[in-house]
Amino acid sequence: MGRVTERRKVLRIRDGAVSTRPDTLVAEEPLEIRLNGKPLAITMRTPGDDFALAAGFLVSEGVLAEQDDLQNIVYCAGATGGGTSRSSGAESGGGSNTYNVVDVRTSPGVTVPDITLERNVYTTSSCGLCGKASLDAVRTTARWPIADTPPVRVEPELLASLPDRLRAAQRVFDRTGGLHAAALFSEAGELLDVREDVGRHNAVDKLVGRALQSGGLPLSRAILLVSGRASFELAQKAVMAGIPLLAAVSAPSSLAVDLAAETGLTLVGFLRGSSMNVYAGEDRIALRTAAAHG
Repeated sequence: MGRVTERRKVLRIRDGAVSTRPDTLVAEEPLEIRLNGKPLAITMRTPGDDFALAAGFLVSEGVLAEQDDLQNIVYCAGATGGGTSRSSGAESGGGSNTYNVVDVRTSPGVTVPDITLERNVYTTSSCGLCGKASLDAVRTTARWPIADTPPVRVEPELLASLPDRLRAAQRVFDRTGGLHAAALFSEAGELLDVREDVGRHNAVDKLVGRALQSGGLPLSRAILLVSGRASFELAQKAVMAGIPLLAAVSAPSSLAVDLAAETGLTLVGFLRGSSMNVYAGEDRIALRTAAAHG
């Protein structure tokens, strides 16, 4: 693919000195996600891991839950019309392939929820699934109720160490300064996977999609860390993937806190240095007795 970054000439002003120089920018391009041949959503994303992004998106939509639910994913005709499927080679017209359109084919027998069939949405790289249905919809469609998962207990000191480890793994951010990141850690603090994207929700979809493709769902003993704020959409994606603990370096939204409380998700915000706020699910935080009453 090779389009994760692009080079542009910029005018640089530093302490009154003016110069021109090339700058590395993170790439942002639209990705159209089709479901069984029908357009479903368009998201602005950083190219790369597109199949995982599409699969993860459909986990959060309640369409996919297991590796066997997915028949295949292919690149198909792009904006020019026509083209050739990159994976299957099946002719679909006479245009060129932009690699900005993917078609997800579900396995025979997989039921697509009505709410997904009715949706045809544009999602920006920052807002995720704007306007998605209520807390009740997420709670009733989740395949793996978090409250029923084996207990996970994490010490605050371990959580406090994770943002630095995430930052150290952000390879593209070091070159551009313009990417969000999401990472999965084990309950012992082992880095399991990390993805970057211009959108927080895209980075999470890539993680979840990779887990689906490898047969790793549900992620019932994983910690999800995101580099920005914790929105409702990110809490939704954690719940739909069976992740019991979501931590963010910035603030959660009120609806994210409501969803966490409704579903049993542990939600941590403002994870900076040794400080953090626990908004829901505090039973998974292994507090010392004295600290708990501070």
